[in-house]
Amino acid sequence: MIYSFKGLIPVVHETSFVHPLASVTGNVIIGRNVYIGPGAAVRGDWGKIIIENGCNVQENCTIHMFPGVTVILQESAHIGHGAIIHGANIGRNCLIGMNAVIMDNVILGDECIVGALSFIKSGEIFEARSLIAGTPAKKIKEVSNEMIKWKTAGTALYQQLPADMQQHWHECEPLREIENNRPQQESGYKPFEK
Repeated sequence: MIYSFKGLIPVVHETSFVHPLASVTGNVIIGRNVYIGPGAAVRGDWGKIIIENGCNVQENCTIHMFPGVTVILQESAHIGHGAIIHGANIGRNCLIGMNAVIMDNVILGDECIVGALSFIKSGEIFEARSLIAGTPAKKIKEVSNEMIKWKTAGTALYQQLPADMQQHWHECEPLREIENNRPQQESGYKPFEK
């Protein structure tokens, strides 16, 4: 659902998909080919949220801030299921792992990867291509070209998802048994191998 707040109406590019069970409120700008999953709360009531082209904010994520702060997800940022971004700046082509928490005034350089369940405390700054993990989180090594290739391939799936949802997604009644000719799905995406 899209909600205005104090006269501020979210801006959502027509190529993006905001699930109706997500909540996008107030001073929010969403660029091209962005996916916002069900249960996500993108709340621009006290400050501003900019979600640039090709980003995805998956199921049950929260994006918010203290008053007067602008949160930026730069192009192709990938926010995993259940993550919280509170008052941070997420660099271009970053990956935030599932249920990670990124606190106020954090700045992530481009192509950082944050491990699942990590907690980045307020005010931390990480240079580009940092692999970050832990509670509290710290840089554990550099992100390799292979890891970025893997991340970028995963994000590309989410960049195609808004168009797929607009074309193929609709409410329906469930089947009561499996159809014999049920189509198989093949994405071509392969998990990262060490």
